[in-house]
Amino acid sequence: MKIGIDTSGGDFAPQEVITGVQLFLKNTTTPVQVVLIGNESEVSPFLSGFDANQIQVVHAPQTIGMHEHPTRALREKTKSSISIGFQLLAAGETDAFISAGNTGAMLVSALYSLKPVEGILRPSISALLPKENGSTGLLLDVGLNSDCKPEQLNQFAIMGSVYAKSILEIEAPRVALLNIGEEEGKGNLLAQATYDLLKTNKQIIFVGNAEGRDILRDKADIIICDGFTGNIILKFAESLFEIAGEKEIKHEYFDRFNFENYGGTPVLGLSKPVIIGHGISKNLAFKNMLALAQKMIETDVMQLMKNEVEA
Repeated sequence: MKIGIDTSGGDFAPQEVITGVQLFLKNTTTPVQVVLIGNESEVSPFLSGFDANQIQVVHAPQTIGMHEHPTRALREKTKSSISIGFQLLAAGETDAFISAGNTGAMLVSALYSLKPVEGILRPSISALLPKENGSTGLLLDVGLNSDCKPEQLNQFAIMGSVYAKSILEIEAPRVALLNIGEEEGKGNLLAQATYDLLKTNKQIIFVGNAEGRDILRDKADIIICDGFTGNIILKFAESLFEIAGEKEIKHEYFDRFNFENYGGTPVLGLSKPVIIGHGISKNLAFKNMLALAQKMIETDVMQLMKNEVEA
């Protein structure tokens, strides 16, 4: 198993990336080689203490900045860590790719370098949300698809269910549609048409509409929405953790909003695992992203999604 990771991506690269790799390798018993993709001269000072069989360095002299235009940067910087990372993944030289670099460049590369799972209309990105009863919920889409069609939301429900079973280990995940009311017939045209598809979808356990107040409760394990709405909810959830810290509110529930504990956001619906990290990720986040990539490879979750969509 080979996992590629961008050592140039993120505000604290490469040191925090490589420290995260060390933490991951110390805590895994699975034979894994981590491919460090970045500027070799910047990476080399941090490599002492590594088992040479567990890492490989691939030189990528260019870096795509956080505020660069994704498409232009990818076209002009073919030797960037993100470009080379996807080249290796597409060629089968790695089994997954992780980066906390330019999110737009990651998404554009993911869509153009890799094939979506056959039958998937649009890939989706998901986020984990801590629920008040101690369990964890899944929200998708959270930003990849600002405008959606009912058929796409229906597929998000299928992909989310497979992910919840395989990665979150929820045996029978319940799916809800985010809406402005619980009753059938509520919402805009998208919500109404999506409801009709979800309630007849035999591959999921549909429990109806969920309102905003249900997101952190135990109404459902998976909540489906368009990426515009989902991204707003995700950023709102992140602000809860920030405000709790600023106000010095000490409570284990608010600690669960720390994105570092979850690592990064997987892109669902691609042929291979791609995980996008927060730009301010530190070593714990990178360790958890690597652990997530390992689990996605071991469970072959992408093939499971393909099987469900074909069914």
